[in-house]
Amino acid sequence: MDPLEDTIAASKDGANSQGVYIYRPADSSKAYRERPTKRRKVLSSEHEPEQNARIFAPLLNGDEKPESIDLRYKAFQQLWGAQEAKIQRVLDEVDSEVLENVASFVRSTSPETYDGCIPSALVTVGSNVSSLGRLLARLNDQLISTNEGGVVMLDSGDAPNLKATLKNTIRAAIANTEGNAGYQSFLNDRDGPRLLGYDLDLLGDYVQKKGVKKLVLAFRDSEAFDPNILTDLLSLLSSWLDRIPFTLLFGISTSVELFEGRLPRSSVALLRGKYFEIHEASNCVDRIYERIQAEEDGQLWIGRSITNILLEKSSDFFQTPEAFSRTVKYAYMSHFFANPLAVLLADDRDEGKLQQRQLCEAIRNTSSFRTYCEDLTDQGHLKQVRNLLEDDQILFHESLRQLGAGQQKLRDMFQAVKVVHSCLKEFNLVKRTGISDLSILALSGELLDSQLVGDILRTVKTLDSTRLKALFTVLSRHLMQHPGFVKIEKDLDDLLEKYQSPEPLRSEYDSRHSTMATTVVQQRVKVSKGKSKLSEQDIEYTNIVNRFLNLSEAYFQASLFRPQDLFLHEVFLIDMKNPLKETFAPRPRFAIERALSNPFDYLISTSEAAETKVSAKQPATAILYQLYLESGSLVNMHDLWHAFHAVFESDQGDRCDERMTMTLFYRALSELKAMGTIKSSRKKVDHAAKTSWIGL
Repeated sequence: MDPLEDTIAASKDGANSQGVYIYRPADSSKAYRERPTKRRKVLSSEHEPEQNARIFAPLLNGDEKPESIDLRYKAFQQLWGAQEAKIQRVLDEVDSEVLENVASFVRSTSPETYDGCIPSALVTVGSNVSSLGRLLARLNDQLISTNEGGVVMLDSGDAPNLKATLKNTIRAAIANTEGNAGYQSFLNDRDGPRLLGYDLDLLGDYVQKKGVKKLVLAFRDSEAFDPNILTDLLSLLSSWLDRIPFTLLFGISTSVELFEGRLPRSSVALLRGKYFEIHEASNCVDRIYERIQAEEDGQLWIGRSITNILLEKSSDFFQTPEAFSRTVKYAYMSHFFANPLAVLLADDRDEGKLQQRQLCEAIRNTSSFRTYCEDLTDQGHLKQVRNLLEDDQILFHESLRQLGAGQQKLRDMFQAVKVVHSCLKEFNLVKRTGISDLSILALSGELLDSQLVGDILRTVKTLDSTRLKALFTVLSRHLMQHPGFVKIEKDLDDLLEKYQSPEPLRSEYDSRHSTMATTVVQQRVKVSKGKSKLSEQDIEYTNIVNRFLNLSEAYFQASLFRPQDLFLHEVFLIDMKNPLKETFAPRPRFAIERALSNPFDYLISTSEAAETKVSAKQPATAILYQLYLESGSLVNMHDLWHAFHAVFESDQGDRCDERMTMTLFYRALSELKAMGTIKSSRKKVDHAAKTSWIGL
């Protein structure tokens, strides 16, 4: 290129105004204007990305088989996919009642039925904010599928002013069925003069062309809208009711009274409709927990520690069902990602492919395996213990057998939890106890000896025949598979058929069969209790009650146990407290202080042993922070600099570059200031003030 042309090009791209110039002389070996030789770009094989990279990392010190890694990931997808479907069914069930009522309101109302007022649905969502979005999406699908209209959802961010609100409403209404391309063509290809994007004539033409009968305008966060904009919008929509069939839906997080108080009376007078209420999020969370834990097809369960964390989060602050589901998903993902034994949960596992020496050693290192071997030793099965310790094939086969048995026991335990919950509701013994509260006691092994089970057994003894029959009806879906319960229920039915009386049968434990007798002995009144004589039917009924009581005690004794005592509970019981708690309730300050005080807890040390004292091998910020901890509330900057320089001088000696060290000092000081641990002092110019102490 000509030097003159170079100068012109440089002036165009601003190179002449640069502060630094790099001179690169031309290569004299090449001819003038000759194109440089094209060099091929070659990537080294070690840096080439793996074509079939796996999402899960290999465990067992990196010796895990590729088949096992794939099976762990596949098992996670299958199990969580099934749980996600259950969660979605719960959300659909929760929303179905409100959806049916709102859809019926939208279809049955019109401005004519309300004397020219705008039909309006006021929906209070409380803490369950996400439920309104699900409700509107399903309502929109219904209206579109029946060609009745659609739903336009507006957030407060979509309404900075009236023109923008109208423009967003028109665009959303048309794009809801026509798409963005259809909206542009509808805007540009219509006959007549071109209309602006906020002209409601556009929406009127669309309604007339498509035959829209119901156009629902939903304000998701109505309290966040500017009252002045909302007032103008309501007035404008009211004047268009004869051409556009508007129905308004207001999502309210507080109360209807507070919402109406923000609007002038003239605007409230334009609205007439109905009030709807969506269930609280806590109810959804309890139902989701019950569905993913207490179903009869369960394969993987959440332990006590994680259950405590989940319920704490739900009670401490408003948590949507979707947020609860994401937390549970993280727990599942952590289990399959970090636990090599989770491969045993795969459906298509093959003993020959999965059996691996490292996996068998991992099984032998679990606490449940040691407990299992100790129990076998106490029972005298020494040969079986030796085979489990020495033969991998026998160990793997026994592990799979015990895994299935342990999963079935955990299913039975949650069925027993359901029985306890049903009895508490039937007897009305406590004000409010959900499946989740009882599950915490069951997962810790404390439910069997709790007062709740004792109260249930004591109440069963005093039930008359009518209440006992009602209890059998409630428990039939949980205990019908138990042959003893079926026999007791049949005997009770036969007895009630022979017993012809309006009064129910009562057992000997009933207070009505107790008698009180008073006698005077040496001028003292003595009170004695006794039992009245029972009829033949009452005696037979008492035997039935005793049989049911014994059956219930044996059932609770067998089903309510400590899950941590099961062999290989590490496979099907997720109870890793720390990863979940530190993710969803992190302690960033503790982590930062630890990283600055002990940097080699996170970094790989260049020396053979990790440094436990201040040294030049540590990051400069960590060095300065540790020196900063040794000072008082005011830090002399001159002394701090000399201490910092001494660390590098003692390590590097004459090779220590003071200018580079000062650069590191100022950078570390700036980072500490950015983290808020130090600030300039107003008392002394050459001092800095400490703003935090470690651990406080």
